[in-house]
Amino acid sequence: MSTPYPFTALVGQDDLRLALLLNAVSPAVGGVLVRGEKGTAKSTAVRALSALVPEVEVVAGCRFSCAPGAPDPACPDGPHETGPGTSRAARMVELPVGASEDRLVGALDIERALAEGVKAFEPGLLADAHRGILYVDEVNLLHDHLVDLLLDAAAMGASYVEREGVSVRHAARFLLVGTMNPEEGELRPQLLDRFGLTVEVAASREPDQRVEVVKRRLAYDDDPEGFAGKWEQEESAVRARIVAARDLLPSVRLGDAALRQIAATCAAFEVDGMRADIVMARTATALAAWAGRTDVLAEDVRQAALLALPHRRRRNPFDAPGLDEDKLDDTLEEFGGQDDEPDPDGDGGGDGPGGGGGQPPQDAPEGSGPDAGGDQAADIPAQGEPSESGEQKAPAGGGEQTAARASEPFRTKMLSVPGLGEGAAGRRSRARTEHGRTTGARRPRGALTKLHLAATVQAAAPHQRARGRSGPGLVVRRDDLRQATREGREGNLVLFVVDASGSMAARQRMSAVKGAVLSLLLDAYQRRDKVGLVTFRGSSADVALPPTSSVDAAAVRLESLPTGGRTPLSAGLLKAHDVLRVERLRDPARRPLVVVVTDGRATGGPEPVALAGRAARLLAAEGTASVVVDCESGPVRLGLAGQLAGELGGTAVTLDELRADSIAGLVKEVRQTQGLQSNSRRVA
Repeated sequence: MSTPYPFTALVGQDDLRLALLLNAVSPAVGGVLVRGEKGTAKSTAVRALSALVPEVEVVAGCRFSCAPGAPDPACPDGPHETGPGTSRAARMVELPVGASEDRLVGALDIERALAEGVKAFEPGLLADAHRGILYVDEVNLLHDHLVDLLLDAAAMGASYVEREGVSVRHAARFLLVGTMNPEEGELRPQLLDRFGLTVEVAASREPDQRVEVVKRRLAYDDDPEGFAGKWEQEESAVRARIVAARDLLPSVRLGDAALRQIAATCAAFEVDGMRADIVMARTATALAAWAGRTDVLAEDVRQAALLALPHRRRRNPFDAPGLDEDKLDDTLEEFGGQDDEPDPDGDGGGDGPGGGGGQPPQDAPEGSGPDAGGDQAADIPAQGEPSESGEQKAPAGGGEQTAARASEPFRTKMLSVPGLGEGAAGRRSRARTEHGRTTGARRPRGALTKLHLAATVQAAAPHQRARGRSGPGLVVRRDDLRQATREGREGNLVLFVVDASGSMAARQRMSAVKGAVLSLLLDAYQRRDKVGLVTFRGSSADVALPPTSSVDAAAVRLESLPTGGRTPLSAGLLKAHDVLRVERLRDPARRPLVVVVTDGRATGGPEPVALAGRAARLLAAEGTASVVVDCESGPVRLGLAGQLAGELGGTAVTLDELRADSIAGLVKEVRQTQGLQSNSRRVA
């Protein structure tokens, strides 16, 4: 086993270290979600923590790490007699992004369960992580159904495996740590809420600190054991401090004044539900124990708020996490009490990593840029004065207009790709998936995961006499087993092709267009799609954002999109065709949906209308599902967007019809149109 990088050798990242240590002191805090740009020691810190967690006493031979003093009465390896056990290091189990459900929760031997009535259970990663650490790198890329299972187990402290009437339950209490890069997509808000604490990390911009990081890393790579030995004294001190804090934790008093501050803070920041209050209370108690105190002070409540609330205040995926610290201080002062006065000695929390008073950074990481999904407005240069309508006026003497602000987003009607796919799990189009309603049965390809009981019995029944059946049990062979086929929903690649030409830049028009695209982006986020953004204006088209899971990055690019010039519609469609061609090689199972946002005009170059028609038919010939959002306005309409939709083999909707409450049966129309076009192509 390789020597982990010493936890105490980490340079900076005080808030990350503090959050991890608080969970080591009190796993009831609920785990940590670490958000940050690549190369910021997120994974290194988590792996280093495992060496500091105290050893655990386990029942000898128990695969589920039962405590010898209080074994789990429902343990599949039980029942266990109370008595002395054996000591071992706390495990750190890593959950790969591509893991299967059976690998996470364990698997039943269905054949033995049916034929013998035996609960033959192979434990999964949740059992391995019991009383240890479960680490999920890139947790935002984990499939939704796995995240649901993972967080349910973390909340209930147990894992359940249910298969065709056979069930197994075992304890699963662990410290959950997830890391993610926001550039690659966000977690759903309800999943964010299930992590106790969240920390934003960024690489230091101080040259001296960066030099020290490089020196230590090179020294570790040259001699891991020797480097770890130099830090063993500091590691032992922190390890002993964790043990002392754990012993002190039951004696820590959470006074009424501190509870009032916690409740008032959560109410002031309009946090949904009560989980935040509970997490703050547990975090403040752990902070006091870590500092060696038996009373929770106001500074503990403040630090707990900075760790537990930022990710719970997001109302949509485009909101940057964070807290108004002035508002936090005012709330704590208003609801402060006599028993929460600071320590007269002024130490407030001891020494060591994160020893009290450390404040995690709440602003977007410096230099994160638009790809990191930070504040959208901050990255937009002020090139013109805003008008009363919210548009920005073009600077004097220039043909290009500055970026218009997007109007308020709204709930859109669902657009889907026709047919039945087999792509990544999501919430948009119909697909064959591991989860969903059962539609049939087939012979299993590889390991059996979802048994179709009726089909299995039907396959085994004719052979019972030949197999010498004499008792009530059914004689089942492996060839009889049938896998259930299921239909659910998949995520798609939604490629936006946005017209940014001068014809789209009329007063309030581009603002409405951006609002519509922003609404569709929000819908794509909720349905777990990948998104891409192609824009065209002047004489060319550009890929403003290659296909990505980071919907908020697309929103930032959209917000800063300028307009002006001619309308090279054919260039935009051909660029979309190129993007889809490359993406099919990278992710062939993910089906695309092209959303063209335009008024349908084509100008610039020789025969622009004919070229646009040929480009549209090229996309249609490959069976690409498409929707044209018609942005034409005014009393006189040319219907060009509708003609473009016909060439694409898709459907056209106006901006008003795009609203969920304004359009009935849009998905049906899309499917019917695509079906008619597909039939006509087959006939031809």
